[in-house]
Amino acid sequence: MTATVTSIVYSPQPGSFNRKPLAEAMLLAGYGIDGDRKGGNPRRNLNVLDQETIDILDAEGIPTGPGVLGENMILSGVRLDASPPGTRIRIGQQALVEMVALREPCYKLTALDPRMPGLV
Repeated sequence: MTATVTSIVYSPQPGSFNRKPLAEAMLLAGYGIDGDRKGGNPRRNLNVLDQETIDILDAEGIPTGPGVLGENMILSGVRLDASPPGTRIRIGQQALVEMVALREPCYKLTALDPRMPGLV
């Protein structure tokens, strides 16, 4: 399966939720985005959302700017909710990302909208 990257962000500063946009990123096996303070988590190296989910949330009036939902990447051309664990997604010419689990929405998303995280 191949996907197109719509957005890439990372968190370079410890103790901050601020995410910085990137034009491109180096993905490290078993870590995630090089330089991301949240990288290396054994349960989650990379947080990915699909563009279709972003579009649904936009239609509901939920703020969805790059990194707002805690994601590192937004991909188009793939439905992550229909992709079982073990699915491999080609990103660009060199990266191959394996889905290990669907992302569990964080309770902190209620700060964006009281309907969250139920809409994700």
